[in-house]
Amino acid sequence: MRLTRFTDLALRTLMRLAVEEAELPTTRDVAATMEVPYTHTAKVVARLQHLGLVEARRGRGGGLTLTAAGRAASVGAVVRELEGAGDVVDCDGTTPCPLRGACVLRGALRRAQEAFFAALDPLTVNDLVAAPTGPLLLGISSRAPTRAEGP
Repeated sequence: MRLTRFTDLALRTLMRLAVEEAELPTTRDVAATMEVPYTHTAKVVARLQHLGLVEARRGRGGGLTLTAAGRAASVGAVVRELEGAGDVVDCDGTTPCPLRGACVLRGALRRAQEAFFAALDPLTVNDLVAAPTGPLLLGISSRAPTRAEGP
């Protein structure tokens, strides 16, 4: 299974926020650190905020923080939420597959998709930033443009 770019960016955003120790990064800071467009990052942050995983504060002293729920969130649950419950293949699309009524593959793919999610269920966002990933993220964050320099 392949994650959408949106889900990939959401997981990386959660990881970035999980290692933040000092100044609260802005959405622009996160986008610059991960070298992705600000507009994509803003959409991801809005969705993560809606899910209660991220808190965003505006104005002086504002920025993004990971909530307690965000730190403890199951990676499998986050991926399920962001990817949706859709099938791996679209058997009922604009040109429905003629085998869909008697196809064994559709059920097997659904089970494989659930096994994929289940493999991620025991992992939390905090687990994702344990060494060696967390220190590497901190190093990347320190090289990102500061608010005065960046976009």
